[in-house]
Amino acid sequence: MAAMLDHVIVQMLSLQVRLMACQARLEANTDSEALHDLRISVRRLRSLLRPLRGLPGVDQLEHAAGKLGELTTPLRDREVLAAQLLERGQYAAAQRRLEKEGEVFAQVAVSADLQRVQAIIDAFPMFLRAAQRQKLIRRLSQRIDKRLRGQWKDVHKALNDPDHDRHRLRLLIKRVRYGAEAYPQLECLSDRLQRQLKGVQGDLGDWHDLVQWLSQAEQQGDLAPCVTHWQNQLRDAEIRADQSLAKLLADMERR
Repeated sequence: MAAMLDHVIVQMLSLQVRLMACQARLEANTDSEALHDLRISVRRLRSLLRPLRGLPGVDQLEHAAGKLGELTTPLRDREVLAAQLLERGQYAAAQRRLEKEGEVFAQVAVSADLQRVQAIIDAFPMFLRAAQRQKLIRRLSQRIDKRLRGQWKDVHKALNDPDHDRHRLRLLIKRVRYGAEAYPQLECLSDRLQRQLKGVQGDLGDWHDLVQWLSQAEQQGDLAPCVTHWQNQLRDAEIRADQSLAKLLADMERR
């Protein structure tokens, strides 16, 4: 148990450093990937925490990380859409979505949500060490392994549902993949399966982006020039995503 607890604390401190670096990049508006990197760090933090639910400080930190994710999701979606518009030659529409980007980044850097995450992370190792001394943490590796395998079962169950929801599957697969990366010593997924999950996640992500863009086009007139292209892409994206999901299910059934 001590080795696993050490691993959790080391991972937590590493993510804290990453968050601080992203915060500085956002505040100075140094590059366009700062927000994306912040979101990846938050996602990895939540994946580290999810199997630890019930331990001291976990619920508070998970909630704070979730609020930070909610704050940054629409900002990242706007960035991705702007990049797509640039690719489609819709420069004016792209520029409208990138206006005041530096100000937005600076607001995220000083946001209460990010400050709360950092404050709880500061105290988190102390919470865990205190719980360890009081013998409140038992069989930690087994607890984490059981919950990660439970996440994998959720994916399997969702894939077997003939009316499966691609959006829910995208989130479940993301959760399994990042959870396995957070705890590599448990070897929940093989390297091959991790690569496969990454590919499936990418196909579902392409589909999800197109669904979002077409939905926004119903309200935002400057997206109209892209609608026909996106509709054609969506049909292909649905086919690719469903083929990837079918192959994943077949491979899982053979395990």
